[in-house]
Amino acid sequence: MIQIIRAKLHGMRVTDANLEYQGSITLDPELCERVGIYPLEFVDIWNKSNGARIQTYVILGEPGSRCCVLNGSAARHCQPGDEIIIAAREYVTRAELHDIKPKVLTFTKDNEIDQELYYDVYATEDREFNFRIMNGDNVVDFRESARKTAT
Repeated sequence: MIQIIRAKLHGMRVTDANLEYQGSITLDPELCERVGIYPLEFVDIWNKSNGARIQTYVILGEPGSRCCVLNGSAARHCQPGDEIIIAAREYVTRAELHDIKPKVLTFTKDNEIDQELYYDVYATEDREFNFRIMNGDNVVDFRESARKTAT
């Protein structure tokens, strides 16, 4: 078995941080449902603003609120306005990699959905495990835009 990413909320903005609340991350249930993250599920949180990497569990907030609230000790690592990545994991066999299509939502600065993507592992004659990012039926290659930005 290998551990893979199963669902990702990429580029959400922290809307609040509540040190006094019991530990967790509070998320909009509509966003969780759309990407496939469940209440009480442990998730990794990577803070793009300060580099912090933490793990906590999900509780659901108000539907439609676009909330992203870090609670308890997690509030020490993420402050309102920070841009974060929230990732859920799953154990699979290598053979299952071709069948799993992890969903990824990207966000605007107001936590509105910008893009709905998925990761695709596929086989070719040359290589058993290839990777691409898909938007519907279209391939999205962020690596190419990153190379152009770097030059």
